[in-house]
Amino acid sequence: MNKRNDAIRDARTLGIPKMMLLGLQHMFAMFGATILVPILVNGYFEGEGLSVQVTLFFAGIGTLFFHCCTKLKVPAFLGSSFAYLGGFYMVSQLKTGIFADMTMGEKLPYACGGIVVAGLMYLILAAIVKMVGVKRVMHFLPPIVTGPIIICIGLSLAPSAVNNASTNWILALVALAVVVIFNIWGKGMMKIIPILLGVVISYALALIMNAAGMTNADGSAILNFSGAASASLIGVPKFFMCKFDITAILVMAPIALASMMEHVGDMSAISATVGEDFIADPGLHRTLIGDGLATSLSALFGGPANTTYGENTGVLELSRVHDPRVIRLAAVFAVILSFIPKVAELIASMPAAIVGGISFILYGMISAIGVRNIVENKVDFTKSRNLIIAAVILVCGLGFSDGITFSIFGTSVTLTSLAIAAIAGIVLNAILPGNDYQFGTNQKGDVSRGLGMNPQNSDLEK
Repeated sequence: MNKRNDAIRDARTLGIPKMMLLGLQHMFAMFGATILVPILVNGYFEGEGLSVQVTLFFAGIGTLFFHCCTKLKVPAFLGSSFAYLGGFYMVSQLKTGIFADMTMGEKLPYACGGIVVAGLMYLILAAIVKMVGVKRVMHFLPPIVTGPIIICIGLSLAPSAVNNASTNWILALVALAVVVIFNIWGKGMMKIIPILLGVVISYALALIMNAAGMTNADGSAILNFSGAASASLIGVPKFFMCKFDITAILVMAPIALASMMEHVGDMSAISATVGEDFIADPGLHRTLIGDGLATSLSALFGGPANTTYGENTGVLELSRVHDPRVIRLAAVFAVILSFIPKVAELIASMPAAIVGGISFILYGMISAIGVRNIVENKVDFTKSRNLIIAAVILVCGLGFSDGITFSIFGTSVTLTSLAIAAIAGIVLNAILPGNDYQFGTNQKGDVSRGLGMNPQNSDLEK
């Protein structure tokens, strides 16, 4: 790739104040989507889910760790991954084996334990990439497998979005409308942060409605500030140690297939945006190691999975400042913010209806991105093998609502629908003849593997 001469690659030439402002811009670009993950997971676990403070802490720490692993070269920010939302939801619904009599709060550490293992799977892929090369590895993980799996992740969460939105349809529709408007017609930074704007504007409406004495559909108050009122201004995030169980691991680990492909897409997007081939230098194996270990570290102490963020790639394109130092400043700001509990409690007071409205488009967009993955990689559905693989993945991913439970040496194990779908897709792709996918021949298709909310590189359209 050719370097762009008009980009700023050393932000120190701008001065410290401007560097600080640019760092804040990157933090706010990731903020809305990153905090939405623990908010959604809290809904699945009936208020006993992930902490916003812990999430922000490991977004910052994970980003700094990633930069160390990639020789300080890659201007990437790591935020919460949406890919594992379906896994969190499935763990919250587990009712077999050791999970039969658990509270929601007792189930959560096992979900995090599954993510620790999923993060370690990045290391396996990194080792294989280092040994045999990225093109050979990606030949066995084509879009005909990853695309339908991503579709299943989004669609499996659809009922949760409807349930949350139904608590107050006015707030839900406003949140949905704001995200759509700014995602389609927004300009500059407004287009980069549609989720954050959707949350802020609909929350402002909730304040007005609450002050006017309006209530939710069930008669409950729209807003409850008791938690924020009692929260201290400064405090340590509420970390906890994860736990391990084979059933939870089998829920989360297969999702790593989708999240690793998301990583490849984001690395392709950042490379195209900055004009540097980061897949070659520092190497895809290094970026995978950084992302995977950051994910495992986060989940080990009660945080969500991390992933490189398309939103921040958009900021790179917008600002024309490609210096990784700016990203590291954003990471430091995220860590600082994680030690302010009052902010976390204010975020936690967000009405479920707003979460539902945002989820309406978010979950649907995850599935739509799976479709885009297939379309932009020009998957040929006139071939029977492709039809068979996609059909089996979709039926497994959506049909086995309760998964398959069996015993191994007296231990109850449940394979969830996403795990069954991933296994079926990988096996069918390996045994059916006619796999002609070649990574790197279609740059636009490679970039489309990411799950960001906005276009990741406008230059690819030119």
